[in-house]
Amino acid sequence: MTDSQRSQTLLRQASWLSFWTGVAMLAIKVGAWWVTRSSAILGDAAESVVHVAAVGFVVYSLRLSQKPPDETHPYGHAKITFFSAGFEGALISVAGLFIIWKAVEQWLAGAEPQRLGEGIALVTLALLVNGGLGWHLLRTGRRNRSLIIEANGRHVLTDAWTSIGVLVGLGLATATGWMGFDPLCAILVGLNILWSGGGLMRRSAAGLMDRADPEVQGTLVALLDSSAKRHGVAWHQMRHRQLGDGSWIDFHLVFPDETTVRDAHAVASEIEREIRDELGEATVVTTHLEPAVDHERIHGHAPGETPPGTPDDGHLPD
Repeated sequence: MTDSQRSQTLLRQASWLSFWTGVAMLAIKVGAWWVTRSSAILGDAAESVVHVAAVGFVVYSLRLSQKPPDETHPYGHAKITFFSAGFEGALISVAGLFIIWKAVEQWLAGAEPQRLGEGIALVTLALLVNGGLGWHLLRTGRRNRSLIIEANGRHVLTDAWTSIGVLVGLGLATATGWMGFDPLCAILVGLNILWSGGGLMRRSAAGLMDRADPEVQGTLVALLDSSAKRHGVAWHQMRHRQLGDGSWIDFHLVFPDETTVRDAHAVASEIEREIRDELGEATVVTTHLEPAVDHERIHGHAPGETPPGTPDDGHLPD
Protein backbone atom coordinates (compact mmCIF):
# COMPACT_ATOMS: atom_id res chain seq x y z
CA MET A 1 0.00 0.00 0.00
CA THR A 2 1.40 3.40 -1.00
CA ASP A 3 1.58 6.39 1.36
CA SER A 4 -1.27 8.04 -0.57
CA GLN A 5 -3.50 4.95 -0.26
CA ARG A 6 -2.66 4.64 3.43
CA SER A 7 -3.55 8.30 3.95
CA GLN A 8 -6.87 7.92 2.15
CA THR A 9 -7.73 4.86 4.25
CA LEU A 10 -6.95 6.71 7.48
CA LEU A 11 -9.12 9.65 6.41
CA ARG A 12 -12.08 7.39 5.53
CA GLN A 13 -11.77 5.61 8.88
CA ALA A 14 -11.65 8.95 10.68
CA SER A 15 -14.79 10.19 8.92
CA TRP A 16 -16.80 7.06 9.80
CA LEU A 17 -15.51 7.16 13.39
CA SER A 18 -16.74 10.75 13.63
CA PHE A 19 -20.14 9.85 12.19
CA TRP A 20 -20.95 6.95 14.50
CA THR A 21 -19.53 8.71 17.55
CA GLY A 22 -21.73 11.69 16.67
CA VAL A 23 -24.79 9.44 16.59
CA ALA A 24 -23.91 8.05 20.03
CA MET A 25 -23.31 11.51 21.47
CA LEU A 26 -26.64 12.72 20.10
CA ALA A 27 -28.43 9.89 21.88
CA ILE A 28 -26.67 10.72 25.15
CA LYS A 29 -27.49 14.44 24.95
CA VAL A 30 -31.13 13.87 24.01
CA GLY A 31 -31.36 11.61 27.05
CA ALA A 32 -29.78 14.30 29.23
CA TRP A 33 -32.25 16.90 27.95
CA TRP A 34 -35.19 14.57 28.51
CA VAL A 35 -34.13 14.15 32.12
CA THR A 36 -33.35 17.80 32.92
CA ARG A 37 -35.32 19.93 30.40
CA SER A 38 -32.33 22.28 30.42
CA SER A 39 -32.12 24.83 27.61
CA ALA A 40 -28.34 24.59 27.65
CA ILE A 41 -28.47 20.82 27.18
CA LEU A 42 -31.15 21.22 24.49
CA GLY A 43 -28.81 23.56 22.66
CA ASP A 44 -25.97 21.05 23.02
CA ALA A 45 -28.21 18.32 21.62
CA ALA A 46 -29.24 20.56 18.72
CA GLU A 47 -25.57 21.13 17.90
CA SER A 48 -25.13 17.35 17.83
CA VAL A 49 -28.02 16.97 15.37
CA VAL A 50 -26.21 19.41 13.11
CA HIS A 51 -22.96 17.54 13.67
CA VAL A 52 -24.41 14.22 12.52
CA ALA A 53 -25.88 15.83 9.40
CA ALA A 54 -22.61 17.62 8.65
CA VAL A 55 -20.49 14.49 9.12
CA GLY A 56 -22.78 12.60 6.76
CA PHE A 57 -21.88 15.18 4.12
CA VAL A 58 -18.22 14.91 5.15
CA VAL A 59 -18.22 11.15 4.49
CA TYR A 60 -19.68 11.73 1.02
CA SER A 61 -17.35 14.65 0.27
CA LEU A 62 -14.25 12.75 1.33
CA ARG A 63 -15.17 9.82 -0.88
CA LEU A 64 -15.78 12.16 -3.83
CA SER A 65 -12.58 14.18 -3.26
CA GLN A 66 -10.48 11.00 -3.50
CA LYS A 67 -11.84 10.06 -6.93
CA PRO A 68 -9.27 10.45 -9.72
CA PRO A 69 -9.77 13.00 -12.53
CA ASP A 70 -12.18 11.98 -15.29
CA GLU A 71 -13.62 13.39 -18.52
CA THR A 72 -16.08 15.67 -16.77
CA HIS A 73 -13.66 16.75 -14.02
CA PRO A 74 -10.18 16.75 -15.58
CA TYR A 75 -8.70 18.60 -12.57
CA GLY A 76 -10.11 16.11 -10.08
CA HIS A 77 -12.79 16.47 -7.40
CA ALA A 78 -10.80 17.91 -4.48
CA LYS A 79 -12.65 21.26 -4.55
CA ILE A 80 -15.61 19.52 -2.88
CA THR A 81 -13.48 19.92 0.26
CA PHE A 82 -14.29 23.63 0.39
CA PHE A 83 -18.00 23.04 -0.21
CA SER A 84 -17.95 20.54 2.67
CA ALA A 85 -16.23 23.00 5.04
CA GLY A 86 -18.65 25.77 4.06
CA PHE A 87 -21.68 23.49 4.46
CA GLU A 88 -20.48 22.41 7.89
CA GLY A 89 -19.82 26.02 8.88
CA ALA A 90 -23.32 27.04 7.78
CA LEU A 91 -24.93 24.22 9.76
CA ILE A 92 -22.88 25.13 12.83
CA SER A 93 -24.07 28.72 12.53
CA VAL A 94 -27.70 27.61 12.28
CA ALA A 95 -27.22 25.53 15.43
CA GLY A 96 -25.75 28.57 17.22
CA LEU A 97 -28.76 30.70 16.33
CA PHE A 98 -31.14 27.94 17.48
CA ILE A 99 -29.33 27.63 20.81
CA ILE A 100 -29.55 31.39 21.44
CA TRP A 101 -33.24 31.49 20.48
CA LYS A 102 -34.21 28.60 22.79
CA ALA A 103 -32.15 30.02 25.66
CA VAL A 104 -33.80 33.44 25.41
CA GLU A 105 -37.21 31.77 25.13
CA GLN A 106 -36.61 29.72 28.31
CA TRP A 107 -35.22 32.73 30.16
CA LEU A 108 -38.28 34.83 29.36
CA ALA A 109 -40.64 31.98 30.23
CA GLY A 110 -38.92 31.41 33.55
CA ALA A 111 -38.64 27.66 32.99
CA GLU A 112 -36.20 25.88 35.31
CA PRO A 113 -34.17 22.70 34.66
CA GLN A 114 -34.50 19.70 36.97
CA ARG A 115 -32.47 16.61 38.03
CA LEU A 116 -29.29 18.50 37.22
CA GLY A 117 -26.96 15.86 38.71
CA GLU A 118 -27.93 13.24 36.14
CA GLY A 119 -27.69 15.76 33.31
CA ILE A 120 -24.23 16.88 34.40
CA ALA A 121 -23.01 13.26 34.43
CA LEU A 122 -24.28 12.57 30.91
CA VAL A 123 -22.90 15.81 29.46
CA THR A 124 -19.52 15.14 31.09
CA LEU A 125 -19.38 11.75 29.36
CA ALA A 126 -20.16 13.39 26.02
CA LEU A 127 -17.50 16.04 26.65
CA LEU A 128 -14.75 13.49 27.29
CA VAL A 129 -15.61 11.47 24.18
CA ASN A 130 -15.90 14.52 21.92
CA GLY A 131 -12.69 16.06 23.25
CA GLY A 132 -10.71 12.92 22.43
CA LEU A 133 -12.38 12.50 19.03
CA GLY A 134 -11.88 16.16 18.06
CA TRP A 135 -8.18 16.03 18.92
CA HIS A 136 -7.78 12.83 16.88
CA LEU A 137 -9.60 14.26 13.84
CA LEU A 138 -7.68 17.55 13.94
CA ARG A 139 -4.33 15.74 14.13
CA THR A 140 -5.30 13.30 11.36
CA GLY A 141 -6.53 16.10 9.09
CA ARG A 142 -3.37 18.17 9.53
CA ARG A 143 -1.01 15.22 9.07
CA ASN A 144 -2.77 14.17 5.86
CA ARG A 145 -3.47 17.73 4.61
CA SER A 146 -7.23 17.13 4.55
CA LEU A 147 -9.34 20.25 5.10
CA ILE A 148 -12.47 18.06 5.27
CA ILE A 149 -11.25 16.08 8.29
CA GLU A 150 -9.61 19.12 9.90
CA ALA A 151 -12.86 21.11 9.63
CA ASN A 152 -14.77 18.17 11.06
CA GLY A 153 -12.29 18.02 13.95
CA ARG A 154 -12.85 21.70 14.65
CA HIS A 155 -16.59 21.06 14.62
CA VAL A 156 -16.23 18.22 17.13
CA LEU A 157 -14.09 20.41 19.38
CA THR A 158 -16.74 23.12 19.08
CA ASP A 159 -19.22 20.50 20.30
CA ALA A 160 -16.89 19.81 23.23
CA TRP A 161 -16.72 23.54 24.08
CA THR A 162 -20.49 23.59 23.92
CA SER A 163 -20.59 20.85 26.54
CA ILE A 164 -18.12 22.77 28.71
CA GLY A 165 -20.41 25.81 28.56
CA VAL A 166 -23.37 23.63 29.48
CA LEU A 167 -21.53 22.18 32.47
CA VAL A 168 -20.51 25.64 33.67
CA GLY A 169 -24.11 26.84 33.46
CA LEU A 170 -25.53 23.80 35.22
CA GLY A 171 -22.77 23.88 37.83
CA LEU A 172 -23.39 27.53 38.66
CA ALA A 173 -27.15 26.95 38.75
CA THR A 174 -26.67 24.04 41.16
CA ALA A 175 -24.22 25.94 43.38
CA THR A 176 -26.15 29.22 43.58
CA GLY A 177 -29.72 28.12 43.10
CA TRP A 178 -30.22 30.79 40.40
CA MET A 179 -31.47 28.96 37.32
CA GLY A 180 -30.75 31.96 35.08
CA PHE A 181 -27.18 30.68 34.71
CA ASP A 182 -28.53 27.87 32.52
CA PRO A 183 -29.90 30.04 29.65
CA LEU A 184 -27.13 32.62 30.11
CA CYS A 185 -24.40 30.06 29.49
CA ALA A 186 -26.43 28.63 26.63
CA ILE A 187 -26.41 32.07 24.95
CA LEU A 188 -22.62 32.36 25.38
CA VAL A 189 -22.19 28.89 23.90
CA GLY A 190 -24.37 29.87 20.94
CA LEU A 191 -22.25 32.96 20.27
CA ASN A 192 -19.06 30.85 20.36
CA ILE A 193 -20.59 28.41 17.88
CA LEU A 194 -21.53 31.27 15.55
CA TRP A 195 -17.90 32.46 15.60
CA SER A 196 -16.61 28.97 14.79
CA GLY A 197 -19.12 28.47 11.98
CA GLY A 198 -18.28 31.86 10.48
CA GLY A 199 -14.59 30.93 10.48
CA LEU A 200 -15.25 27.73 8.54
CA MET A 201 -17.36 29.59 5.98
CA ARG A 202 -14.66 32.24 5.52
CA ARG A 203 -12.06 29.53 4.95
CA SER A 204 -14.38 27.78 2.50
CA ALA A 205 -14.91 31.00 0.53
CA ALA A 206 -11.15 31.66 0.42
CA GLY A 207 -10.56 28.19 -1.04
CA LEU A 208 -13.31 28.47 -3.63
CA MET A 209 -11.99 31.89 -4.70
CA ASP A 210 -8.41 30.52 -4.92
CA ARG A 211 -7.08 32.94 -2.32
CA ALA A 212 -3.30 32.55 -2.05
CA ASP A 213 -2.00 31.09 1.21
CA PRO A 214 0.75 33.44 2.54
CA GLU A 215 2.54 30.55 4.24
CA VAL A 216 2.62 28.46 1.07
CA GLN A 217 3.67 31.57 -0.90
CA GLY A 218 6.65 32.16 1.38
CA THR A 219 7.67 28.50 1.26
CA LEU A 220 7.54 28.42 -2.54
CA VAL A 221 9.49 31.63 -3.03
CA ALA A 222 12.26 30.44 -0.70
CA LEU A 223 12.39 27.01 -2.31
CA LEU A 224 12.40 28.35 -5.89
CA ASP A 225 15.11 30.90 -5.07
CA SER A 226 17.31 28.16 -3.61
CA SER A 227 16.67 25.65 -6.39
CA ALA A 228 17.08 28.18 -9.21
CA LYS A 229 20.42 29.37 -7.80
CA ARG A 230 21.68 25.81 -7.44
CA HIS A 231 20.72 24.88 -11.00
CA GLY A 232 21.81 28.17 -12.59
CA VAL A 233 18.34 29.11 -13.88
CA ALA A 234 15.73 31.79 -13.12
CA TRP A 235 12.03 31.63 -12.37
CA HIS A 236 9.00 33.91 -12.60
CA GLN A 237 5.22 34.03 -12.92
CA MET A 238 4.58 31.59 -10.09
CA ARG A 239 0.94 30.96 -9.14
CA HIS A 240 -0.60 28.56 -6.66
CA ARG A 241 -4.02 27.62 -5.34
CA GLN A 242 -5.36 25.19 -2.78
CA LEU A 243 -7.06 21.99 -3.92
CA GLY A 244 -8.31 20.97 -0.50
CA ASP A 245 -5.87 18.13 0.10
CA GLY A 246 -2.90 19.75 -1.63
CA SER A 247 -1.82 22.62 -3.87
CA TRP A 248 -1.72 23.29 -7.61
CA ILE A 249 1.38 25.26 -8.57
CA ASP A 250 2.68 26.53 -11.90
CA PHE A 251 5.62 28.76 -12.81
CA HIS A 252 8.09 29.52 -15.59
CA LEU A 253 11.75 28.49 -15.59
CA VAL A 254 14.22 30.49 -17.72
CA PHE A 255 17.28 28.61 -19.07
CA PRO A 256 20.40 29.70 -20.96
CA ASP A 257 19.85 29.30 -24.72
CA GLU A 258 22.44 26.54 -25.04
CA THR A 259 20.54 24.26 -22.63
CA THR A 260 19.11 21.20 -24.37
CA VAL A 261 15.45 20.29 -23.93
CA ARG A 262 16.53 17.07 -22.21
CA ASP A 263 18.67 18.90 -19.64
CA ALA A 264 16.03 21.59 -19.07
CA HIS A 265 13.38 18.94 -18.52
CA ALA A 266 15.62 17.12 -16.04
CA VAL A 267 16.16 20.32 -14.02
CA ALA A 268 12.44 21.17 -14.08
CA SER A 269 11.54 17.65 -12.93
CA GLU A 270 14.01 17.90 -10.06
CA ILE A 271 12.58 21.23 -8.90
CA GLU A 272 9.04 19.84 -9.16
CA ARG A 273 10.07 16.86 -7.02
CA GLU A 274 11.57 19.17 -4.38
CA ILE A 275 8.29 21.11 -4.18
CA ARG A 276 6.23 17.92 -3.79
CA ASP A 277 8.60 16.70 -1.08
CA GLU A 278 8.09 19.99 0.77
CA LEU A 279 4.31 20.43 0.34
CA GLY A 280 3.11 16.83 0.12
CA GLU A 281 2.44 14.09 -2.40
CA ALA A 282 -0.95 15.53 -3.39
CA THR A 283 0.74 18.68 -4.75
CA VAL A 284 0.48 19.19 -8.52
CA VAL A 285 3.34 21.16 -10.13
CA THR A 286 3.47 22.41 -13.73
CA THR A 287 6.51 24.17 -15.20
CA HIS A 288 6.92 26.14 -18.43
CA LEU A 289 10.44 26.15 -19.93
CA GLU A 290 11.75 29.32 -21.62
CA PRO A 291 15.00 30.51 -23.27
CA ALA A 292 16.67 33.49 -21.59
CA VAL A 293 17.73 35.46 -24.68
CA ASP A 294 14.43 35.16 -26.57
CA HIS A 295 12.29 35.77 -23.48
CA GLU A 296 11.46 39.42 -24.23
CA ARG A 297 10.32 38.77 -27.80
CA ILE A 298 8.10 35.84 -26.79
CA HIS A 299 6.41 37.57 -23.83
CA GLY A 300 6.40 41.14 -25.08
CA HIS A 301 8.04 42.55 -21.96
CA ALA A 302 11.57 42.94 -20.73
CA PRO A 303 13.04 40.57 -18.14
CA GLY A 304 12.11 41.76 -14.66
CA GLU A 305 9.09 43.70 -15.98
CA THR A 306 5.77 42.41 -14.67
CA PRO A 307 3.27 41.63 -17.46
CA PRO A 308 -0.41 42.50 -16.96
CA GLY A 309 -2.25 40.05 -14.71
CA THR A 310 0.91 38.35 -13.42
CA PRO A 311 0.63 37.74 -9.65
CA ASP A 312 4.35 37.12 -9.06
CA ASP A 313 7.14 38.00 -11.48
CA GLY A 314 9.68 36.03 -9.49
CA HIS A 315 13.38 36.38 -10.08
CA LEU A 316 14.52 36.93 -13.66
CA PRO A 317 18.04 37.70 -14.81
CA ASP A 318 18.80 41.34 -15.61
